[in-house]
Amino acid sequence: MRALLQRVSSASVAVDGNTIGAIDHGLLIFICAMPGDTKDTSARLAAKISRLRVFKDDAGKMNLNLAQTGGAALVVSQFTLAADTSRGNRPGFSGAGKPAEAQALYEQFAQDLRALDIPVQTGQFGADMQVSLCNDGPVTLWLDTADG
Repeated sequence: MRALLQRVSSASVAVDGNTIGAIDHGLLIFICAMPGDTKDTSARLAAKISRLRVFKDDAGKMNLNLAQTGGAALVVSQFTLAADTSRGNRPGFSGAGKPAEAQALYEQFAQDLRALDIPVQTGQFGADMQVSLCNDGPVTLWLDTADG
């Protein structure tokens, strides 16, 4: 699985002009399932993200994780994280997981975060979504479970 994390002071996602998910302080997580990903992959990624110390402590150092700050996660599916731009000018997306499997893993990932006591809001899988955010820092991280 691939994830692009942004530390935010606020974020929301809308479909057809209606806000379907919103958080204040926390992480906006764009997520993409890749071929070969499993429920175990999802659980490991959720655990890793929940432990990442990317929030400032009283000394201003990135030393706190999401739960320690009382933050939430907004999880948005984004198959374009699987883009292959190595040839031509049009990205290829054949490296993304098949839609039915990807949707199941997207939903599993949100559930895995909830099981770790992280409040979670989500987008709508496969929908044309408008995502708004106020990046805090900015802090943006790329995680790929294929990297270990």
